Order: sequence, then C-alpha cells, then structure tokens
Amino acid sequence: MYDVTIIGAGVAGIFAAHALMEAAPGLRVLVADKGKPPRERSCPLERGGSCQCDGCEAYIGFGGLGRSEGKYNFTTDFGGELEALLGERLAMERMDEVDRILCLYGAGEAVPYRTHSSSLAARAEAGGLKLLGSTVRHLGTRLSRQVLDGFYEALSAWADFSFQTEVVSLDRESGGFSLLLSDGRTLSSKKVFLATGRSGAGWLEQMLPTLGLEAEQTRLDLGIRLEMAGGQLDSILQETFETKLRYDGDGFSATTYCMNPSGRIIRKHQEGLVMADGQNFKEQGSKSSNLNFTLFVPRLFPTLQDADACARQVLGKVNRGGDRLAVQRLDDLRSGRSTSLEGIRSNRIRPSIEADPGNLAEELPELYVRAAMEFLAALERLLGERLDGDTLLYALDGKFYAPRLAVDCRFQTEAEGLYAIGDCSGSTHSLSQAAASGIHAARSALGLS
Repeated sequence: MYDVTIIGAGVAGIFAAHALMEAAPGLRVLVADKGKPPRERSCPLERGGSCQCDGCEAYIGFGGLGRSEGKYNFTTDFGGELEALLGERLAMERMDEVDRILCLYGAGEAVPYRTHSSSLAARAEAGGLKLLGSTVRHLGTRLSRQVLDGFYEALSAWADFSFQTEVVSLDRESGGFSLLLSDGRTLSSKKVFLATGRSGAGWLEQMLPTLGLEAEQTRLDLGIRLEMAGGQLDSILQETFETKLRYDGDGFSATTYCMNPSGRIIRKHQEGLVMADGQNFKEQGSKSSNLNFTLFVPRLFPTLQDADACARQVLGKVNRGGDRLAVQRLDDLRSGRSTSLEGIRSNRIRPSIEADPGNLAEELPELYVRAAMEFLAALERLLGERLDGDTLLYALDGKFYAPRLAVDCRFQTEAEGLYAIGDCSGSTHSLSQAAASGIHAARSALGLS
C-alpha cells in the first residue's frame, strides 16, 4: 500500500511530492501521469509538425504546462483563489516556498522583477482601471526545462513514477482508496492527491460519481488579443517591464493577460481549437517593434460541457475548421467598417502573424468587442492620449478551466483523504498558485502547519 498516490505530474503534483519528500522522507509515494518523463516530452508543433497527439504534449507529462515559458507570478491579486482559502499571509508563505524550491534547481538564474507601482496604481484608478501587482520569476523555456530536469532527478530517486499510465478507476475502500491502472495493476493508497490540471477535467468528471462528489461551476475566459506600437505604453511601463490591468464594466470584468513588450503573436492549439497567443521576445530570439497582450473576459457556466460548447461555438466560428484567425484595425472597428487586405498591407503597425482581415463585430459575440472598446477608452484616460488607430485586434484568445470542486482550507475534498490540488480544483489558475496548493495540501495531509 502507498501512503500517498498523486495522480498528475504537473506543477501541483510535483510540488506536493517535493513537500512530502522534504517533510516525511520515509513515506511510500506514487506519482502517476498519462504523459512522459521530462526529457521525453516533445510537442510536434515545436518541430514544424501538426497537432495530432492523442494527449497534448504541451500540457501532459512531468511538469505539465510549467515546461513551457515557466512564468511564476507570486501574487494573490490574480491567478486563483489561494488567498480566499488560506488567507493572505499563508498564501504568500506557500508561494515563497515555491520560489525556494525552484531555486534549489537553478531558477535563481532568472532575476525576479515586480510589476507594481504605487504611483501607477493611483493613476490607473483615476482612469477607471485597477492595477494588479506581482513579483515575477520568468524562467523561459530553456531554464524551465533545466529546472524540471533537476526536479525530476531528485524526486525519481525517492518516489515511484508511472508514466504513460491512466487511472481507469478510483474507489473508496476501508483505510483509503483502490486504484486500477491502465497497465492492469490494482493498488491501494491511504491518501490520494488529484492533480490532473485542466487537461484532466473530462477524466475527473467521470471519477466523481463513484467518489460521491459533484463538480460545480466552470470558468471560461475568451478575449481579443491586441498588438500595438512598442512605445504606445511607455508612460506606464517606465517602472515595470509589464503591467496587468483590470477594467470592471456593466456585468463583466476584463483583465489584461500575457503582456509581451517586443514580443510577437503566435498560434496556440488547445482543445482542437486555434487561438491568438503571445510569445515573449526571449523565446523568439529577437525583439519586435510591437507590444501585445490579451484582454480576457471571464464567464461562469453551470457545467464543463456548457463552457466547452461556448468555446467551440465562438472560437470555431473564427477558425472555420482550420487554424484561421481574424484581425481588424482599431480605427476600422471604431468606424464600424471591415479591414481590407490592402488596409493591413499599408498599416504602420506590422502584424506579427498572418490573419484574415475582417470585422470583429461580425466575428464575435458583442460582449468581447464591447469589453475591448470600454477597456481601451479607460486605457486612453490612463495614458492621457489616444491610441494609435493602426493598433491591431485579433480574434481570439482563450483560457480554459476545470470545473470547481468543493475543497476546504487544506484542499481536501468532501471525501476524507482525497485532495484536489492545482488547476483541477478550479481554485488555482497559475503556476505559482497551483504549486503552492500542492505544498499546502502535502503539509496539511501530514498534519503540519
């Protein structure tokens, strides 16, 4: 019998395992994941191939999504509900632990930076915006993979790992849980940590009825990605490399996401859909003359199926069965006219990605266009100047979430001994908060403060 079985080797799962290793090295722990070890993970898109994997290599396997750019935002202003569950002080202490562990494996090479400025916060508030602050340690892909390699070397010398393994069934039994694995093994575990992330949302929904649990609401973020002249935001980026702003409108809120000064826009493949994502200049090897970010508008749906149906409807309309994205000039959107191919060719702000020119008001639900226009009006008040009419708006970016599960302040579900950590809990949405939830659940399971 295992003392703890962790299902999922993303950041929540591996930080939970690391916390168990440090606090109770005598435990018998299994980590099972449907993906591969770190050095065997390989996304075909990175090699110029097509997106045809049975399980997305960008999301499953050791390190999960942390294998990509490795951007850790240490804050409770955004990224999940850790503060609501633990309180501000303990939430930040757990994220400090995340940073300490990262630095054990070489993350200190990436110098942290802050995105908060008191003077900017006051100016933003006067313009109708809220500045969200964070301390950021941005590893980048190369360093992130190096850190995960060291992480795996340490953990695999202590815990049992079972890769390319799915949990077929998970049932409660006297003294713990019984698990049937896809390789035919049946095993028992005193405690189980669910750490399957967003990519395991469908699997988790199938497991819940036998555990006596029910999923709650599911969040979905969709939003327009903007690309503007690199110097457009200089007056608010003088003190910080990037910024995160929230606008609260009538019946919605809109928040900037993944701001990339000198970056470019790339295609992101997820859930069979194609989205406009951003890439930091450090990842592309050279700087562009543009800045880009997404303006996400979150919505809540009764079920995972409802959220997925909305995403397929909205993004699918843009994609048209392929990898199509749409783009429009800001002046054209303001004037209610479509952007032409000639308009893109003569645009002073050069697009960093190929997209079909058109009219976003005809491509998207009114909510996302209205949110963008109201946010941009507030941004102009903050800047004290009008935004360049050649600014480009792309349809569409998206961020998917797992259904929320009821957990207590230990991340334990209503089933004793069963913990839901990281994004599969529906309570964390960032690498840092997911990792912190794993550490906190591990220490709680051991009865430690």
